[in-house]
Amino acid sequence: MKSLPFSTIRTYILILALLILTGGIGYKLGESRVNVDVIKNKLVIGQTPPSQTSVDFSLFWDVWQRLYRYYIDKASIDSQKMVWGAISGMVSSLGDPYTAFLPPKENKEFKEDLGGEFEGIGAQLGMKDNRIIVIAPLKGTPAEKAGIRPSDWIVKVNEEETNGWSIPQAVTKIRGPQGTKVMLTILHERDQKPVELSIMRDTILVPSVESWKKSINTITEISSATEAASFKTSNETIAYLRLTRFGDHTNDDWNKAVSGVLAAVGTNGKMKGLVFDLRNNPGGYLEGSVFIASEFLDNGIVVSQVNSDGSKQEYTVNRKGKLLDIPLVVLVNKGSASAAEIVAGAIRDHKRGKLVGETTFGKGSVQTPQELSGGAGIHITTGKWLTPNGDSIHKQGIKPDFEVNVDVYDASADAQLAKAIELLLQ
Repeated sequence: MKSLPFSTIRTYILILALLILTGGIGYKLGESRVNVDVIKNKLVIGQTPPSQTSVDFSLFWDVWQRLYRYYIDKASIDSQKMVWGAISGMVSSLGDPYTAFLPPKENKEFKEDLGGEFEGIGAQLGMKDNRIIVIAPLKGTPAEKAGIRPSDWIVKVNEEETNGWSIPQAVTKIRGPQGTKVMLTILHERDQKPVELSIMRDTILVPSVESWKKSINTITEISSATEAASFKTSNETIAYLRLTRFGDHTNDDWNKAVSGVLAAVGTNGKMKGLVFDLRNNPGGYLEGSVFIASEFLDNGIVVSQVNSDGSKQEYTVNRKGKLLDIPLVVLVNKGSASAAEIVAGAIRDHKRGKLVGETTFGKGSVQTPQELSGGAGIHITTGKWLTPNGDSIHKQGIKPDFEVNVDVYDASADAQLAKAIELLLQ
């Protein structure tokens, strides 16, 4: 039998090895349920739909290919942005403004926001009636100085209509480097015509807690309030704690402020009580709301969470509070949202203190943040919150015991604070 040349044998061996290798790859891809396709000479790998879902993606890829073939400005096509846009569209189809896909940049900005430092104008945004609205401007920020108020509708950003925008989209458009300007077209609540505001962006440093202890006759915030005429000359002392958000540094900032209040109570026997200000607090971490509520409540439920699977989870007082006995009045308004509403609802339902101000925003749904590949993230609404008495917060808000509306903010005529002090003096 005639022997084959070595070069021929080597060729056969290489072909056989290649067949074994490709067969192994195909088997592994099949085991991991991954589809492989070639589009325009590029390898596309995507996981197949879940077993209980029947989805035909042929239309998706048909449109994809048509864009690459026919779109006039080929240089502007970014395949990664197209994928992110497709995911955002899928998520927004649920009709829930709080379930949102965040590409890497937006996901990073969200984390910076809760961390207490970012560059922008300092306005917390929300969604109501399919409009981008301001939940609250943060105190001392460019947004507040420019005259932005809670419940303002942001009609345009730099001449772009906001119709159809998600909250992350709006945040991305409004934020920008310190020293740059953004033009907002704003419609104030109950106004007929929008106004244009040119706002200079800045680095926003957001302290979680503001506090003071003062004699009533030195409180400048009520110096010209007609509601305080009968007591604004009093030399009684009250303490004041304002919580601006439930973020990364809230617990530490809060503990320091509470220590100051306790020191004042220990040295001043005339301390009449505490005003706890949750106005324009847009919320934040659920765990933070339980921590803060536990400062005032000795036991019981702080909030109940009804989950998407029908289960119910109760969050109860989880520590020994230091302000369990001090007389308490809580200030809320339509800019109080989310975790702020949890705390206000718990204090109200446990009859620990009185609520003064306006009905709160009504953001009572639970978003679970999840990290995705490449720095992206997704926030999925997984439940809704109920107060200890079983009242739903979502879209209802928390109604105060004493309703005091403030149409135009006046730094020396805070009618809500005046009412709170009046209650502490009774």
